[in-house]
Amino acid sequence: MKKLFIVSAILFSAFSYNSVRAQVSLNVNVNIGAQPVWGPVGYDYVEYYYLPDIEAYYYVPTRQFIYLSGPNWVFAYGLPPAYRGYNLYSGYKVVINRPRAYLYHDSYRIKYKGYKGNRSQAVIRNSNNPKYYVVKGHPKYKSQGGGNKAHGGGGQAKSKGGGKGNGKGHRNR
Repeated sequence: MKKLFIVSAILFSAFSYNSVRAQVSLNVNVNIGAQPVWGPVGYDYVEYYYLPDIEAYYYVPTRQFIYLSGPNWVFAYGLPPAYRGYNLYSGYKVVINRPRAYLYHDSYRIKYKGYKGNRSQAVIRNSNNPKYYVVKGHPKYKSQGGGNKAHGGGGQAKSKGGGKGNGKGHRNR
C-alpha cells in the first residue's frame, strides 16, 4: 500500500509540474498584426525597429518614430523632416525588444553601423506566409473577424523577391 501511495504521489507531482510548465510556456507575446507592412519578416513580436540608415527608432505599440532633435528625443507619427523621402520598405530594420531602446542609442549606433545601406531584408508586405495576412496593408490582408479579403478583388497579389520569411534580422533578448 505504501508503494502505491508513493508512486501515486510521484505521478501527481510530475503531472502538476508539467501542467504548470505548460501554462507558463503558453504565455507568449505576439503582435504580428500590429507590425507595419514595411517591417521585416521572421518576428512574432516586435517592440522597436532601429533604422540604421537614419539613426531613428520605430515603436510598434504606438506606431511612432523616435529620433534625436538636438539633445531631445522626439516622438512623432512621421519620419524626421530631413528623411521624409526615406523608403521604409528598402531600408534595413533591426528588431530590438528592450524597454525604451532609444536610451541605448550610442550602443546600437555603433553595433549596427554596418547595416547602413543594406537593402537585402525581406519585408512583411512581400511575404506569402499566411501568418502575415493579418497585417493591415498586406496585399492578402484578412481581417481577424471573418477572413474577408481587403480591398475587394480576388486576392491575387504579386510579391517581389519571393518573401519566404527568410529575412536576416537580429533578435535582441
